[in-house]
Amino acid sequence: MPREQFHLGLRQVEDQILELGSMVERQVDRCMQALSDRDLPLADAVIRDDGEVNRARFHLDNVCVSLLAQQAPMASDLRLIVAVLAMASDLERMGDHAEGIARIVRMLDEGPLMLPLDDLVAMSTRARAMLKDALQALVDRNVDAAYAVGQADDEVDALYDRVYLQLVEIMTRDRSTIEGCTHLLWVAHNLERIADRATNIAERVVYTVTGMLPQMDTSRT
Repeated sequence: MPREQFHLGLRQVEDQILELGSMVERQVDRCMQALSDRDLPLADAVIRDDGEVNRARFHLDNVCVSLLAQQAPMASDLRLIVAVLAMASDLERMGDHAEGIARIVRMLDEGPLMLPLDDLVAMSTRARAMLKDALQALVDRNVDAAYAVGQADDEVDALYDRVYLQLVEIMTRDRSTIEGCTHLLWVAHNLERIADRATNIAERVVYTVTGMLPQMDTSRT
């Protein structure tokens, strides 16, 4: 493969990871809209479209492997390809978390939710902003912006802790609320994991630029 074609392939890989990020961001936005509106058709669409996210991820994997197989990349190019492979995996898992929220929407009964959605919506908004900022940091090769994504994760963790404590308190007072509260706990957990994976992507940006893989956050399991 001529070097010019190889570098064209690298640009396409970067474009494709940004496109995959946009797909995932849309999935997160739509699953939370489905939750807020109790919109079952929209939840079904999120579940269905997770297949598109998966296909885009595996196509990107194949492109990266093909580039590696046909060239001996220089260090900086190799780091980009390795980073994109890791980012694609995280983005695909973020899509799975969005699908998980959509499936929770399908499980909810028609009664009122156990807790106002304000904090969950705030978690979603911050997590999506973290994803956008991480991918923009990749475009700009901006290490400081990547580190800022890791710092923003603390806000999502604080919101998760508040939601968790509120829901546990409700369940403790009234055992009949356990199922409904558990569903919202699952939503909060999915959103917290989406933010953690955005942090992972930011870490890969730092690796792409510097060759060093930082530990920005101790992610929850």
